[in-house]
Amino acid sequence: MTIFLALLPAYILSIFYRSFLSVIANPVMTDLGIGPRELGFLGAAWFITFALAQFPVGWALDRLGPRRTVAVTMAIGSAGAFLFATATHAVTGTLGMAMIGLGCSPIFMSALFLFAWTQDPKRFGFLTSVFIGLGSIGNLVGAGPLAVAAARFGWRPSMLVVAGCFLAATVVAAALVRDPPRAKAASGGHEGLLKGLQSILALRPLWLLAPITLTGYAIIATARGLWIAPFMSGVHGFDAIAGGHVATSMALTMIAGAFLYGGLEQRLGRGKPLVLWGTVLTALCFIALALWGDAHSALAIGLFALIGATGFTYAVLMAHARLFFPEHLIGRGMTFVNFLFIAGAAAIQSGSGWFIAEQRQAGLDAATTFAHLHWGFAALLLVPSAIYAFMPERPVKS
Repeated sequence: MTIFLALLPAYILSIFYRSFLSVIANPVMTDLGIGPRELGFLGAAWFITFALAQFPVGWALDRLGPRRTVAVTMAIGSAGAFLFATATHAVTGTLGMAMIGLGCSPIFMSALFLFAWTQDPKRFGFLTSVFIGLGSIGNLVGAGPLAVAAARFGWRPSMLVVAGCFLAATVVAAALVRDPPRAKAASGGHEGLLKGLQSILALRPLWLLAPITLTGYAIIATARGLWIAPFMSGVHGFDAIAGGHVATSMALTMIAGAFLYGGLEQRLGRGKPLVLWGTVLTALCFIALALWGDAHSALAIGLFALIGATGFTYAVLMAHARLFFPEHLIGRGMTFVNFLFIAGAAAIQSGSGWFIAEQRQAGLDAATTFAHLHWGFAALLLVPSAIYAFMPERPVKS
């Protein structure tokens, strides 16, 4: 399918850039002269610009089409990738990550936009899950392989190679993406950016979906993207390569979870129970990690793997939200939901870095610090799950 050929390479890199920092956290902090608080903000910079870009990206998809939207933003992201790889201090590193976040911001949404306009609606959740599952190869590359490459060649040369790949993916996307027919004016397609946002906010069921959207993906992204390797090194004494392999195991289960959730959603025709009970199970895994994660490294690895499989409900939750958007708001509606996903990740990544730094300053050891973090993650999953339980499965037909 042309959509996969055009956008999957770029999406693989987008997934890579939201998850790679934990693996090279120590050399990056050393070279840039930063601590865990600044590392958290460095990772959050990608998510902040990605999230803020969702509003103009949604408008651009509905009004201009994905081709120009992707080409312009990914060109900026390519420049940011090279800037980050050559950064010598926190400011340029953060700016580079912010530019990459902008470059990645329309990739996934453009694929979903094209699925929504060119494919059978019944296949939307399945195609989204497959796209996410294949895109999660970026999670794998940003784990063990990056750890090995960084140990052998250094993190800067490794990231320069990735920057070259981002530039190549930009050229491929600009050449292959084609714009579908646009929404009809009679349905409200000429609504501007703010008017469209007002129409989205008027969809009351989405208010019940917002809390779990803000925290569900964010916590998985933060655990995998920032703290899994520092946890394994600080609590269990793993070196960088061994920690990278643990991140790889979690990345693999995230891929498996994406395909499993997509297949179940297509077979059952119901996404809400999958999201609800998957999130509850993920919270229970974080509770187990808080209680016993320091006891045995094998248990911690197994719990992280299970968290990756059960917590990756991103695609099914997006498909559930999709049911409530009229055609003329498909682009803006889905990018608004994606804004919630990514804004939550930005907040939790930045907040978790601050939290870890505060715990260290209080004199707590690594095991206690991460246990407190995992208790917090569990709470941030269980409370939104209780709210999401009241979300209707489908729009009420008038």
